[in-house]
Amino acid sequence: MRRGRLRVLLGAAPGVGKTYEMLEEGRRLRESGVDVVITVVETHGRAATAAQAEGLPQVPRRTVSHRGVVLDEMDLDAVLARAPQLALVDELAHTNAPGSRHEKRWQDVEELLDAGIDVITTVNVQHIESVGGVALQITGVAQRETVPDAVVRAADQIEVVDLAPQALRDRLSAGHVYPAERIDAALSNYFRLGNLTALRELALLWLADEVDSALNTYRAEQGITGTWQARERVVVALTGGPEGETLLRRGARIAARSAGGELLAVHVTTQDGLRTETPGALTAQRALIEQLGGSYHQVVGTDVPRTLVEFARSVNASQLVIGVSRRSRLLAALTGPGIGSTVIRESGDIDVHMVTHSAAGGRPALPRLAGTALSVRRRIAGFAIALVGGPLLTWLLTAFRTDETITTDVLGYQLLVVLVALVGGIWPAVFAAVMSGLTLDYFFVRPFYTITVADPRHAWALVLYVVIALLVSLVVDRSARATRLARRRAAESELLATVAGSVLRGQGALPALVTRTREAFSLAGVRLVVDGETVASDGEPLPSSAGSAGSRAGETEIPVGEGAVLELHGGTLDASERRLLQVIVTQLQGALEQHRLEQTAQAADVLAQADQVRSALLSAVSHDLRRPLAAAVASIGGLRAADAGGSFSLSPGDRAELLATADESLTTLTRLVTDLLDVSRVEAGVLAVSLADVDAAAVVMASIDELGLGPDQIDLSLDDELPPLRADPVLLQRVLVNVLANAVRYEPTGPSRVRLTTSRLGDAAQIRVIDHGPGLPPERRGEAFSPFQRLGDTDNTTGLGLGLALSRGFAEGMGGTLTPEDTPGGGLTMVVELPIAAGDVAAGTPAVAATGATTEGARE
Repeated sequence: MRRGRLRVLLGAAPGVGKTYEMLEEGRRLRESGVDVVITVVETHGRAATAAQAEGLPQVPRRTVSHRGVVLDEMDLDAVLARAPQLALVDELAHTNAPGSRHEKRWQDVEELLDAGIDVITTVNVQHIESVGGVALQITGVAQRETVPDAVVRAADQIEVVDLAPQALRDRLSAGHVYPAERIDAALSNYFRLGNLTALRELALLWLADEVDSALNTYRAEQGITGTWQARERVVVALTGGPEGETLLRRGARIAARSAGGELLAVHVTTQDGLRTETPGALTAQRALIEQLGGSYHQVVGTDVPRTLVEFARSVNASQLVIGVSRRSRLLAALTGPGIGSTVIRESGDIDVHMVTHSAAGGRPALPRLAGTALSVRRRIAGFAIALVGGPLLTWLLTAFRTDETITTDVLGYQLLVVLVALVGGIWPAVFAAVMSGLTLDYFFVRPFYTITVADPRHAWALVLYVVIALLVSLVVDRSARATRLARRRAAESELLATVAGSVLRGQGALPALVTRTREAFSLAGVRLVVDGETVASDGEPLPSSAGSAGSRAGETEIPVGEGAVLELHGGTLDASERRLLQVIVTQLQGALEQHRLEQTAQAADVLAQADQVRSALLSAVSHDLRRPLAAAVASIGGLRAADAGGSFSLSPGDRAELLATADESLTTLTRLVTDLLDVSRVEAGVLAVSLADVDAAAVVMASIDELGLGPDQIDLSLDDELPPLRADPVLLQRVLVNVLANAVRYEPTGPSRVRLTTSRLGDAAQIRVIDHGPGLPPERRGEAFSPFQRLGDTDNTTGLGLGLALSRGFAEGMGGTLTPEDTPGGGLTMVVELPIAAGDVAAGTPAVAATGATTEGARE
């Protein structure tokens, strides 16, 4: 039996039209004669979707009772018995009711496919397992229902049902996705324009990756090795030399010329790990490739040109950028074609760019003689073998000496020379070669017991002994040098990884780098001094100043940028260690510069805030506080003058008016002083909060009564099932009074009214105060919550501009938040979010988000 074909309709968010597209395709196929049935479809009350389902045969769902709740699920057995050609299955990531044959709906779909039934299904990108974590960061909503990537990738056809984010918001505003009571919360939470744009990009990228993977799989199955230039991929070959930056920038320009071009950098490390020039240069180049928007790759291979070409082919590259050889012309003539020539010969249909640079074609130079890489112990052992093995071998060969054994004698001494070379290197081998030649002439070449070179061939034999010794010693020395260098490279890499890891794990950058420097080079103490002050130190205390480099035994001073010095004590560093230290110094410079910038920014921010608060406070004291105080003083002064029997008297009405003015002014003055004290307590972090389980509706009604708002001014939409909040009722009422007063004040005259809604989002409750006034630009929302800010309001009778600052401080003091959002259609929405009481969180069922995005009702 053939397996059914699976077609997946992938969407970025609920409401883009996946279910509608599935039903429309079902109707088209049915009209062409295909046996199509609806096994499960979720219309979510959308009239257009329900109308599209009319006329299509449906398999009745089975009902499942779970904890007193009746649930409808797809009847898998009935579908299998019906055996249609095509089954329409909505919401692939759905979790079946307990007691079903399979836990997940995608497992039901797998059984349908195994039965030879074709399936068209729908899924949102955030319900794919690998995307769930990213979607959570974008939307703040965890997806409890997911489908494995392998299930979706195994589909025979995947289509993205796309809709522009603003078009989706327009659909939502028009009521085509959710009921009217859920529109505001949905637009302000899950369906924000940024969220939808990010989810749309996520869906397109996931599908593009699937297409790329499918293309590579097809090429591998068909044995296609040629390049298919579906899009430009530029590979830049890095050697770790100084030309790397030039090559990267040239490769970035080539990739930028084609839309969608991709930049990759690759460094080939040989299996012995000895081709890396400087880890510092590669680190800088890796940072540059990330800045240019490319990716860095490191591969291992013995044949560098072939490895480069193979990597380029593996990523389906269309361009390969390499640098002109840094070898001199003399060296190139002696050693033959270099990497560039070989790459060009092997590249085939990949375009190769040979980029010249300042380091190309270096001057010819003689190789430098370097000391042996073998240890002193091995060299002594080599001399010992020569001194002991030579006489023993001579005694043994002399005992069996005949004229026919000369060949054996020569090979025996040659073996001794090779053995000494393998153990002790060049000088013990040369010593053994000379002694072996002389001994061979003295004991085994007639006339015996004389050293005469009558035959020139004997002289050549001695020369050959020395040449063999030199060649074997050279191989041994190079091998030892390579081993030592490889161990050194491994230690350096481990050190750099440890240093970087110390910083990434959250340790302070400067102390971590100083500590790792002391540990890596086995120093007694390390200290970083900036402008004469110790910023970080580790190990034994150092003298007040280490002096200039090398001025005292075991003390070194290395400049770290401007005005900073790294002081080392208790050891001396060789050339290779100094080279590695420069990499750490470079990281120290970056960390130090970042530290300075942070300190400067903090100091400037503190000064700016202090200056702003001081200026605003002086303005408030000189104007806002003086006005009610002057009114109260004038009123009381008039009353006293009348009571003193002066030239004028007051009528009972005038006296009552003066008393009312004094009372109102003193009440206003008391409120202003209370706000000043409250905001000072909030900023000092000493706000007294008494948390309790609070009924949100009761606090809302108390706030409305305090403001005296009538039905013509406010519209309420309260959630009857909202559990108690964990809050301070007095502070919460002050927050709502301030926010409501602002909303009513800016609500335009006309039929519109301020709207207040309550809803639940996860383990938190939201109280939303919605107005349709002028709104607040996003770039100025931070200022609205600063003390003494009116944002251009010239009405000085309404307070000091502390209302929103206090409201946010009170909300955060209760463990909640106060955030502004745009009202769809214009205006400002203030969202007060507070935690649900602990008992209701633990005992309640999974919360339905205000957008419904985490439940069945949110998906198509």
